[in-house]
Amino acid sequence: MTVRRRLPLGRVLISLSAAGTLIGAFAADWNETHIHNPAWPPHAKFHNAQTMSMGAGLGLAGLYHLWKPGRSRASLDSAAIIAGLYGLTQLSAGLYPGTASVDPPGQDNWPQLKYTLPSLGLVLLGYLAERRRLARG
Repeated sequence: MTVRRRLPLGRVLISLSAAGTLIGAFAADWNETHIHNPAWPPHAKFHNAQTMSMGAGLGLAGLYHLWKPGRSRASLDSAAIIAGLYGLTQLSAGLYPGTASVDPPGQDNWPQLKYTLPSLGLVLLGYLAERRRLARG
């Protein structure tokens, strides 16, 4: 009888969030409303490019810490923090003066929340599941 090895659900959930961070900013911003917007000044595009690259870097770093050999509680903690940082910083953007979730004439109704909140939920659920799995040994 062969033993079928299952992927750990917790790591898979965190991986989904990290992968979303890796490609999500490019999917949302590599278009005529953001990086190719002729109305945006070069410095605004600089920060948009920085944000896309940061998403890719955080996604890759989260995946690395999650799947590297010799996993430990410390690497799980690091992976969860890294995987959640992009979403948490996105939520904090509304606290800065003069910011809006979309450019006019669009409604400032935070369309990002339909991705950010589920992504953070995946990180939390994945973290809790993986902590439980690690505790069982």
